[in-house]
Amino acid sequence: MSELDVIREIARQVLTVPTITGIPDNWLWDRTQRITRNIEHICRLPELLQSNVAIDRFCLIAAAYFSETGFAHYADAENTAARMVLADVSLSDLHDFSTQVVADKLAGALAGPRIDKINKIISESGNRRSEMTEAMILSDGRNLDDMGAVGIFNEFRRYMIHGKGVTDVLSSWKRKIDYQYWQARLKESFRYECVRKLAEQRYAATEYFMNQLAVENAAKDLEETIIESLDHRESAK
Repeated sequence: MSELDVIREIARQVLTVPTITGIPDNWLWDRTQRITRNIEHICRLPELLQSNVAIDRFCLIAAAYFSETGFAHYADAENTAARMVLADVSLSDLHDFSTQVVADKLAGALAGPRIDKINKIISESGNRRSEMTEAMILSDGRNLDDMGAVGIFNEFRRYMIHGKGVTDVLSSWKRKIDYQYWQARLKESFRYECVRKLAEQRYAATEYFMNQLAVENAAKDLEETIIESLDHRESAK
């Protein structure tokens, strides 16, 4: 088993959170695998390949595997309230928690300088002004997972944990639209133009879905069907 395989297995164990029913919650591990796939593809972008910039792929992939572990490390299977709070942990706190996990879990598997670099990538990924290539890639890989259908799935899960319904989701979506939240995310959260354009495409697909969700939640399509039926009957007289 390679060093990266060992790290992957350690991360999987940390990120597979036990629940009170005994059924493992693999949401964090699933998200981490998506983020890892994202960054692997970002490393192959023409704008990166053409720049001939050096990328420490080992430390980058390891950072991706552990960038979400702060959530799992502080999740208590017996404490549902704690898990609800974890859903809203700030990015800076998440990075602090995750770097602690890296230091604890990888101490026997990797040399100190590698652990330090992995933690630097995780910490710097939250800094929009960072020029550390690995941190920029990790940031884009994580932010891309917040856009599109996957992003909405993550939002729905968070609202379900808090006991909210479709109306609450739509209200939150409307507030974000009113405050131009998504426009700001698209403008400020991505360091690579190719990733930003893909995020824009994903957002457009999400917008279409949320508009349809609003129609169904308010039964607008049913109302319009009835109105059309009444108009047809009136015109037939």
